[in-house]
Amino acid sequence: MVSLIYKHFASVYDRLMKDVPYDEWAQFLHQAIQRYGNGGNRVLDLACGTGEISYRMAELGYELTGVDLSGEMLAVAQEKMMKKGFDALFIEQDMRELKGYEPFDAVLLNCDSINYLLKEEDVVKTFQAVYDHLNRNGLFLFDAHSVHKMEKIFKHAVFADNDEDVSYIWKCFDGEYPNSVIHELTFFVNNGTDYVRLDEDHYQRTFSISEYRHMLEKCGFTIVDITDGIFQSPDIEQAERIFYIAKKS
Repeated sequence: MVSLIYKHFASVYDRLMKDVPYDEWAQFLHQAIQRYGNGGNRVLDLACGTGEISYRMAELGYELTGVDLSGEMLAVAQEKMMKKGFDALFIEQDMRELKGYEPFDAVLLNCDSINYLLKEEDVVKTFQAVYDHLNRNGLFLFDAHSVHKMEKIFKHAVFADNDEDVSYIWKCFDGEYPNSVIHELTFFVNNGTDYVRLDEDHYQRTFSISEYRHMLEKCGFTIVDITDGIFQSPDIEQAERIFYIAKKS
């Protein structure tokens, strides 16, 4: 089962992610596409969420399509894009089951969305779907939690934050699979007159660098770069987030 549909999360997601360096993230993606890509500008933002990366890529000159499994997330993304003055197509679809698109020059899968795929066969299925929807020399750029993060940072951890608009308690438990975790999230959201409690359980799993490399190559990709991207860790094995850049030859 893929836990990608956020029942309540869309309404609070952007407030919780306000410290994410989206501008630097989009620039990293843009520079990688310019450096390694085929010169085209058709981009698919897969698992696009509320569109924070989507509209930034549109601002950088890309023809953007967004796909997500959450209709609530897509509604927020569409509104943002319209407010920015861009015309973009947003479609509700499972990333393992991509269909109905002309090939893209780059496919993005950001913000550890790949980690919501709990089975290796689903990761491979997604990689193959991406490969099949890329033009020749098109790029696939995605990021994933590291094994180090799963084992040393998430394992048995408790995070909390008390904000005027949204407060939360976030507990992490061991998941069913190796290098997996269950995120038990409880939000208290200020609706103007009172605080409303919202509960979500999110399931994530990651794989090692060598395992992701093997799965990408199995689907026909050539690895262009594996890096810690914008986060600049001294040792990639100790990085919290790892960025993969692969090419369809």
